Amino acid sequence: MTTKHDDRDGDHDLPAIASDLAPTGILRASVNLGNPVLAQGTPETPAGITVDLAREIGRRLGLPVETLCFDAARKSFEAMADGRADLCFLAVDPAREKEVAFTAPYVVIEGVYVVPRDSALATVEDVDAPGVRVGVKQGSAYDLHLTRTLRHATVVRGAEGVDTFRTLDLEAGAGIRQPMAAYVAAHPEVRLIDGRFMEIRQAVGTTTTRSPRTLAYLNSLVDDLKKNGFVAEALRRSAQDPALVAP
Repeated sequence: MTTKHDDRDGDHDLPAIASDLAPTGILRASVNLGNPVLAQGTPETPAGITVDLAREIGRRLGLPVETLCFDAARKSFEAMADGRADLCFLAVDPAREKEVAFTAPYVVIEGVYVVPRDSALATVEDVDAPGVRVGVKQGSAYDLHLTRTLRHATVVRGAEGVDTFRTLDLEAGAGIRQPMAAYVAAHPEVRLIDGRFMEIRQAVGTTTTRSPRTLAYLNSLVDDLKKNGFVAEALRRSAQDPALVAP
C-alpha cells in the first residue's frame, strides 16, 4: 500500500520552524537501535519507524537529516539533553520531561515480565514483593517506571534487562513485549507473565527550549502522520505490528 503524505502544513512558518528546530541547518535525529520495535539495522544504515519519521520531518521542513544512533534509550536521551541532537524518539516519562518536550505518542508498546518457567510468580502484581529482583536495561522507560513504582521488589540494572535476569539468576526480567516474546520462544526454560506492567508511550521529542510554534508544529505533524497512515505503513514496512499505532 502506498500512503499519501500531506504536504499541506497549514499556516505554519516552515522556514522559522526549521531554523528553530535545526539551528545548524541539519536536522540531527537521535535514534535508539536498542529498541527493535522502533529501529533496526546498523549505525551506518539504520531503518525503522523512527528513521522514517526523522526523514519525513526533515522532508517537510526542507532539511537534510543526520541520524545519530545509540544502543540504549539512556544514551539517546543524553544526546538530546546535551545538545548533540535536535530530535529524539523516546518513551514519555516525567524524568525526561525536564529536558525534553514530547509530542503526543505515535506508538504504544507494552512492558512485560519474564520469569523462570517454574517460578511461583503468576501475575504482574506478584512481582512487587520482598526478595524479588527485577533485571532492567539501565535508563530505559521501564527502568524509570519501575524505579518509581515498585515498592518492595528491587530493580537491578544492566546493559540488557533479560541478560541481567539470566546472568545474575534473578527472579524476573523486564522488557518490551515483542523482543521478550521472541526470547521466550527461543528459551523454553522461561515464560512471560500474562498482562503488562506499563504502557510505553513512544513520542517525538525535542528540547524544551524550542519555541511554542515549533512544538505545536511537531505535535500536529505527528497527529497527521498517524491519521494519514504513515505510521502504520512504516511499522508494516519494518515488519512490526501496525496495530501499535497510538490512538
